[in-house]
Amino acid sequence: MSIRNFNEDSLTAEVLRRMEKTPNPRLKEVMGSLVKHLHGFVREVKPTPEEWKAGIDFLTETGHWCEDGRQEFILMSDTLGVSMLVDFVNYGKAEGTTESTVLGPFFVEGAPDLPLGANIAKPGTPGEPCAVTGTIKGTDGKPVTGALIDVWEAGGDGFYDVQKKEGTNLRARFRSDAEGKFHFKCVLPPSYPVPHDGPVGNMLTATERHPMRPGHLHTILTAQGYDTLVTHLFVKGDKYLDSDAVFGVKDSLIVDFKKSPSGEYTAHYDFVLRPAMGK
Repeated sequence: MSIRNFNEDSLTAEVLRRMEKTPNPRLKEVMGSLVKHLHGFVREVKPTPEEWKAGIDFLTETGHWCEDGRQEFILMSDTLGVSMLVDFVNYGKAEGTTESTVLGPFFVEGAPDLPLGANIAKPGTPGEPCAVTGTIKGTDGKPVTGALIDVWEAGGDGFYDVQKKEGTNLRARFRSDAEGKFHFKCVLPPSYPVPHDGPVGNMLTATERHPMRPGHLHTILTAQGYDTLVTHLFVKGDKYLDSDAVFGVKDSLIVDFKKSPSGEYTAHYDFVLRPAMGK
């Protein structure tokens, strides 16, 4: 059989054949599926050479926009719904536990460790003052002591600290107390646009989509014996809850941020962690 003169179908088969000796079974599975779907996509849409080049240029430009504080490929994944699909296939419906959602492109490792009750917003940070309280428990209802809760958010102007290059702000790490409780100060999470001045923004414009996300507070919870939980707390009543640019909203994560007579907003949420596999 000739291995030089290919047609649309035999070319795909030959590419797959040449990867048959891949020693890592998972890599072989992933690469094989990738080739099949990419080739199938090309056969379906029949791109012209100019369109193919435009696609390559888009991916190249996306890479050029990646830097410290901005991950354009994660933003592309988010706005195409891929990040949420990865979340669904890995975590599915969290029966009896807090649901997960997307990480987002603005998480930063090594946020400062602060004592419970501290304010994650530096003085002068734009936004309305807010106090957040809650508990962290397991599915058995027992409090999770010493759970690490990593929190971060945008300021009232709609920007994260890494977008403003003014140092760490509006992000911190706390530990739950002996009763699994936590509390801290922040600002009311605002709705804001995802960065749309780059290639992902051009894609959104070309497909007549807005770049807005509903107001939310990011959280990552980790504790020994439990699965890590990546999730948001969304602001009830936000007008973008039904059209989140990254498809991350889940009803169970919508929280009522209430304004108190003093003018400070308050919110409460009780997290339930899923036991780690084998625990």
